[in-house]
Formats: sequence, C-alpha cells, structure tokens
Amino acid sequence: MDLRQLRGFVAVAGTGTITGAAHQLGLAPASTSEQIRRLERSLGVTLFERTPQGMRLTGPGQTLLTEARGLLDHAEAVRLAVTGQRRKIRVGALEMLAATRLPGIVRRLAELRPDLDLDVTALPRHLLFSEIARGSLDAGLLLDSGLRIGGLGFTPPPELDFLDVGEVRLMLVAAPTGHGDTLLVTEPACSIRMASDRMFGLGVKQRELPGVVTVREWAKQGVGMALLPDFAIAEDLAAGTLVPLEPEAPALALRLVWLNGREEGLRDVLYAMSSSAQPRADRDGSG
Repeated sequence: MDLRQLRGFVAVAGTGTITGAAHQLGLAPASTSEQIRRLERSLGVTLFERTPQGMRLTGPGQTLLTEARGLLDHAEAVRLAVTGQRRKIRVGALEMLAATRLPGIVRRLAELRPDLDLDVTALPRHLLFSEIARGSLDAGLLLDSGLRIGGLGFTPPPELDFLDVGEVRLMLVAAPTGHGDTLLVTEPACSIRMASDRMFGLGVKQRELPGVVTVREWAKQGVGMALLPDFAIAEDLAAGTLVPLEPEAPALALRLVWLNGREEGLRDVLYAMSSSAQPRADRDGSG
C-alpha cells in the first residue's frame, strides 16, 4: 500500500468511476484501475463493487476511505514542512456568498495565518458537493436551515460535517409604488427560491427569473414582490427604492460543510470563519 494507490482509491471513491478518477489524477484509466487492483490484493479485501452505475464502496472500502484521507493529509503536511511551501485551503461557495461574505474571511485568515493561502471558487450547490466529495475542494460555504445539512430542502451527499458560521437575513420587499400579487422568484435549485417556497407554498402567483440580481431589479421596477437576502438589498432599502413588506421572513444559516475527518486540516479556516459563532450543541455527530 503506497500513497499513489491511496490517491487513486480516494479519487475513485469521490468520482464514482475509474474514468473520472483517471481524469482527475492525470492518468490513463488502465493505470488507475491497476492501482485499485493492487491495493485490493495488498489488503486482501474488496474495496469496490463494480456496478453498471459505477464504483460503489464496500464496507472495508468505507473504513479505508476515512483513514486514507487522513494519511494523505498528513503526507501533504510533511511535504509542505520539508519544502517550505505555502499551504493552500480550497473553499467553494455559492456565487453571491463568494462575492459578499468571503472577502472578510480572507482578510481575517491572512491576519491569523499569513502562511496559508485561501483559494476561492464560485460554484452552484450540486457542483460544490461533487467537488468536495472528489477532494478537489476542502470545504464549501452555502445557505441552509435546520439542524441537519439539507434542512432547506436539498439532498446532500453522505459523510459531510458542518459548522454554522453566521446567518443571512431574508426580507420580503417591493417597490414603494406597488407590486401587485406576483412573487418574483429565482430558479428552483436556488437557496433563496427554496426559502421562498417554504414561506409561501405553491398557492401564490410566481414569475421565475434567472437570478437574485434580476429578481431585485424587477422588484424595483414594480413588477412584483420578492424575498431577497439582506446583503443584496441593503443599498436599495437605504435609498428607498425597495421597502420591506409583511410577513417577516426567517433567517438562513450560513453553513460551512466538509468531509468527515477533515477538521484538523481546516482548523484555521474554521476559526477565521467562526470567531463569533459557536457550533450547535444539539446537532447530529461531532466535530
């Protein structure tokens, strides 16, 4: 069992296919497949079930996955210590969060750990989850609600842990000149749309638009009312181009998610993001 085999194993577990893992590693599929076979022979266990839908971890494979990630993280820490290179933390976020919330986190992390680089990628939620599972991202920042990941209405992948590092207030707003009875909404996969559907149900008249910015601009033109995050409308509220309406909307949790067992590598980022926030004591799991 060597590090190359473990990297191949983790990549296959994350992508679900030999081809996807080979592409991620920059290897030929035959080479990646041979790495898995050699690893299985050296351990004397079957790590994957080969199915028409892809590679599915067995029980021993699930056990190895957590340990393999820890070994690879330790090996990377040793390499950086020996070579003196800077460590890079890779965080993905929904685009509106990357634009509004991550700059402050980058500044604080630079103060706490000037030897670390924070690499930020803006991704929709489904790609954010897949990149975390593949190991291409260390963590992701998203909007959610409830005591478990996915409480807002989406389905997360397994093996994720989380920490709530703040909240985003939502407000129902409209132009001061009127708005009619139409609710302006974003696409169904958007967190703000999920919150809107939960608040109003399906009985209200809706007009679907491409994104938060478009919804805000249409609301300012008096085409309808909209449920929007506070950071997207602060200037409009101050200028009076949008006004708050009833009812008051619940806030959403600003949630950092990562793969179980990776807390040690993210310790400094977690501290930078949660200097004034604490983990929920009543959440499932630990960490």
